[in-house]
Amino acid sequence: MLIILVASALLSSCATVRETYAPDGRKAYSLNCSGTARGWDKCYSAAGELCKDAGYDILDRSSEDASLSSVSGNANKTSASVGSSSVKTNERSMVIACKK
Repeated sequence: MLIILVASALLSSCATVRETYAPDGRKAYSLNCSGTARGWDKCYSAAGELCKDAGYDILDRSSEDASLSSVSGNANKTSASVGSSSVKTNERSMVIACKK
């Protein structure tokens, strides 16, 4: 299960975009660039594609390190074993609005 989760995180390398509104009423976009294979460059690229030559204002930007852990175990009458693994990922998001 962990291998599938890690593989899907590595393969999804584009920013996800969700439409929202800025405090001043402009249409804005919430961009998510989280994951080990994504970086801020994915968010900046998506913002550039959305706003083209008009440019954009960054209204909010956040980043947080996160870890995904898995623990498993096996026990019988003669022995027991416990294993664990951890994957570190970065949560990144920003909200932009295209300039008028």
